[in-house]
Amino acid sequence: MRAPATDRGRLLLLGCLVAAVTLFTATVPLLRDWFDLRVYYGTVNSWIHHGGRLYDYRVPGTPYGFTYPPFAAVAMLPMALVGLGTAIVAALLLNLAALAVVVRILAGPRRWRHGWYGAVLAACVLALFEPLRDTFSFGQVNLLLLALVLADGRLLASGRGRWAGVGIGLAAAVKLTPAVFIGLLLLARRWRAAAVAMAVALAATALAALVAPDASRFYWTKALWDTTRVGRLDYVSNQSLQGVLARLGVESRAVWAVLVVAVLCVWARRARRAVGAGDWQAAFALTGATACLVSPVTWVHHLVWLLPSFAVLVRAGHPRAAGALYAVLSTSVVWLWFDDASGIGGFLGGNTYTWVTLGLVLFLPVGHLRAERRPETHSASATTDPPSPAAPAIADAFDATERRSAEGAATAAAATGSADGPGAGWGRARSASSEPTGSTRPAAANPQSRSARASS
Repeated sequence: MRAPATDRGRLLLLGCLVAAVTLFTATVPLLRDWFDLRVYYGTVNSWIHHGGRLYDYRVPGTPYGFTYPPFAAVAMLPMALVGLGTAIVAALLLNLAALAVVVRILAGPRRWRHGWYGAVLAACVLALFEPLRDTFSFGQVNLLLLALVLADGRLLASGRGRWAGVGIGLAAAVKLTPAVFIGLLLLARRWRAAAVAMAVALAATALAALVAPDASRFYWTKALWDTTRVGRLDYVSNQSLQGVLARLGVESRAVWAVLVVAVLCVWARRARRAVGAGDWQAAFALTGATACLVSPVTWVHHLVWLLPSFAVLVRAGHPRAAGALYAVLSTSVVWLWFDDASGIGGFLGGNTYTWVTLGLVLFLPVGHLRAERRPETHSASATTDPPSPAAPAIADAFDATERRSAEGAATAAAATGSADGPGAGWGRARSASSEPTGSTRPAAANPQSRSARASS
């Protein structure tokens, strides 16, 4: 698709697109009444102002309360100083800032190559992505954690690994799922970064134990092992392997464990290949997708961890595949089986997002950096083509021009056993010194008042 030749045409096109996206997001998915944020806010205020216990709080009218490790509550303590409205605004701003960081890291130096037209087009496409919609409307934290983790990935890929691991450690202390990235660091033999991540996670956990000893004891001995606290495993928003099994009526933990081990084996083999090729972006993308599969509960909004996978697909020269998968994850298709996910239709359709995630783990291109393109000569009057409307926000992170300029340096580095990577720190790196559900289905104003809903 080519951009209109004039600014007036572009403005007209963008105006129509913005209006359509606004209408869609305001009517079809519906807001989720900041449910998760109200869980955080109510928990912290009950704890600080009323002497309540962290894991005893429940949102009025629901059975749902706080499910994160105690350090998450400690990190959220500033909410006890403000009103709920201020907390909502702050959450929106923090998520917007985190999204900007994520896009900056994934898109690399070419993120502004289409100017204001590309930026607005990218914003519209991102607004359609169901996990992002739910992250904002629930007031969730996963986007913030993704930004922390990707920042570490960029440090590793660029060779500035002194502080690498801090972001992963903090993210793992807030929620357990990002701890899988510590496994990636160990797999890649980045011992220092892995040690930093574990030290930060343990230090944050120890701090929480000092601040809230009773809550820490309860969480690590009881709450952590009680999956019923976060909601029904068979609820359609749970797009993990455990969710698939639960909807099939399979309750055997052994079957789930076998599937998890199989996925982890595939991940380990493919992630090691990606790291060996210096393709840290693919390694982190695979790890994020794997975390979504092996976690017992992966609500739809947790799937923001798939965003790096789309960047890898575009970078590897598969923009149509990226656009098609991105479109599927923007349709809310799984909610068609909200009431009944039985039968072959429920198995295939009700688990659509799980199949997409599994496909990414199995087939995501790794270690195949896109072939360098020769410079093209454009006339002064030529109009720059816009990014693919299917996935402009995750455009190619590897600028061919930068790769050409880095070629000489890479050749020299190869002679000494190391190589600098092209493109925003996500190409070939220097060698090492050896959660409530995310429903977007049209529903009642407070869909999480259902018995199937929970905060996560």
